Amino acid sequence: MLRFASLGSGSKGNGTLIESGNTRILLDCGFSLGETELRLHRLGCPPQSLTAILVTHEHGDHASGVGRLSRRYNLPVWLTVGTYHAMRDTRFAQTHYINVHQELAINDLHVAPFPVPHDAREPCQFVFSDGARRLGILTDTGSYTPLIVQMLQRLDALMLECNYDAQMLADGPYPPSLKSRVAGRYGHFDNRQSSELLRQLDLSGLQHLIGMHLSENNNLPAYAHKALCAGADCEQNWIQLADQQDGIGWCELC
Repeated sequence: MLRFASLGSGSKGNGTLIESGNTRILLDCGFSLGETELRLHRLGCPPQSLTAILVTHEHGDHASGVGRLSRRYNLPVWLTVGTYHAMRDTRFAQTHYINVHQELAINDLHVAPFPVPHDAREPCQFVFSDGARRLGILTDTGSYTPLIVQMLQRLDALMLECNYDAQMLADGPYPPSLKSRVAGRYGHFDNRQSSELLRQLDLSGLQHLIGMHLSENNNLPAYAHKALCAGADCEQNWIQLADQQDGIGWCELC
């Protein structure tokens, strides 16, 4: 069985748990050590039970807590060479490098990384599998590529960024430079892009669709729900949104 949960998702911190058999991976850690421990325990996951930490990219809301968590609990960290050299704290218990074009195995979990367009040194996202079911995760990307579309076909679950509503961003308080960064090719997915991507995917086996990384300033849950429903051609009550404070509880793939 493959299952997953979110510690929280947004600009103030991100972390996702993926579990199969005796393997439990934390994807990103953008919280303080104490906050990470609190959120892990809330999901019934003592930090000592983690197998490894994977890092998508070096931005603080995804990576600021990785070093401290790794040292405290002697956890190996997997990340790209570019991400490693861009991070401030790289004093990990163990370091393993990811080739974004090469699949890898971490105990019971099969991990397929892929590169994404984002304003980081060598960012990537992932598809996780237990050999039978596949979970795709795509956040922190300003646009989608043919490879992204290929990697996310025929999933059993998808955690997909819905960062902003274009009109809210344009009318909002951000300075012009930040608006351009968020909306640029190497920024973040807006609701429309998420909906467009979903229309290009084979979703026939999808059991869970989760909206991720919603901006607290430039989006509304209702807008994200509407976009995901339109893209996946489904009812709103079938979709979950991971928020900043509570993330989402455990979702199982069977």
